[in-house]
Amino acid sequence: MTFTLTPTYDDNPRLQDLVERLRGYLQGELAEYEAEVGLAPESAYTRAVLEPVWRRSRALGFYGIHLPVDQGGQGLTHTELAALKEEVGASGRVLQHSVLGDMGGPLRAGSILRYATDHQLEKYLLPVVRGERACCFSLTETDAGSDVRAMTTVAVPEADGDGWRITGHKVFSSAGPFADFSVLIARMAPEPDAPADAPPVFSAFLVDLDAPGCTVLPGETPMSGEHIESDIVLDDCRVGPEQLLGAVGDGLRIGLGRVTTNRLLHCPTALGQARRALDLTIGFARTRQVFGAPLGALQSVQHKIADMATSYYAARSMTYDALADLDAGHEPRTEAFMCKLFVAENAFRIADEAVQIHGKAGLVRGAEVEGIFRRLRMFRVLTGSSEIQKNGIARNLLMPGEPRS
Repeated sequence: MTFTLTPTYDDNPRLQDLVERLRGYLQGELAEYEAEVGLAPESAYTRAVLEPVWRRSRALGFYGIHLPVDQGGQGLTHTELAALKEEVGASGRVLQHSVLGDMGGPLRAGSILRYATDHQLEKYLLPVVRGERACCFSLTETDAGSDVRAMTTVAVPEADGDGWRITGHKVFSSAGPFADFSVLIARMAPEPDAPADAPPVFSAFLVDLDAPGCTVLPGETPMSGEHIESDIVLDDCRVGPEQLLGAVGDGLRIGLGRVTTNRLLHCPTALGQARRALDLTIGFARTRQVFGAPLGALQSVQHKIADMATSYYAARSMTYDALADLDAGHEPRTEAFMCKLFVAENAFRIADEAVQIHGKAGLVRGAEVEGIFRRLRMFRVLTGSSEIQKNGIARNLLMPGEPRS
């Protein structure tokens, strides 16, 4: 893997063409659209702003590109998808998450398509693939984050057995402000004759967000400043049997399914953001004049940039190595934990050094490196904190025979 801040894929002409077209769209048409509607990184935007991006990205072949051909995609490998996600992360675009479908789109839906009935595909999921509808995912609660089994949202069966009534409060439902429905995980009310010590059972439901008893509230604004989170509050909200995704008891399998894949595929976006921070820093060091010479002439700055580039190269190399293993049909569980840990910690260090080198210019709210710094700080916690990743690594090494997610 040759080191460069503008990766090429000469050994894969299809991917090289996709990357070049994606770069053109991100820096051309999408950049112009964001300027036209006046978007800044912390702007609050509406569904009306997003839908044109979904439709245009779909028309260009990027929205849902990872899906099999029979579902409207191009059947990309995990490595190919990662390369596109890295480009999106490196673009600096406000709506980067809407190009491949990360926010409310096909990538958010993830692997649930394989659990869906024909009715669920037609009503809920294929419209998401086409950019006509949007979904969010509701698993986390205030006191149920890493310990998802502590959730209190409960589904009580109807007296006639025709569906359930759900009551609970979900938080951090990304894409909730503009979603049509939620893939929501709930604990099933225990059967009347169930033993007191019976383990809880969890199921997944497709919940219409405009249904009676369902309220979408503005979520807390994360440190990134993005207005993309919502709380989903359910008060005796009825769901029919046709809204049960998979079987009763499949909730955690669906909610936490393909965790190895998802853990790895979060890394390229962070790598792209780290790459962008490094690129901005190199440009700044070349042009910023200090005592009559470029900032980059200082050996202390050169050493920082050398460390940043080395960390980026190492994090990227191990991520793509694990992705190649995944594409070969293996399940690199330990490696996925390692990649999430290493990428999160080193991408943040790169962003931290970028702010340091920019000095006052990097401390100003709204400066691009300052925004990257905040987003990459979040990545050390989101999708499993660094401590959780270390737990997984150690557990797999010390107890390799035990089944793990």
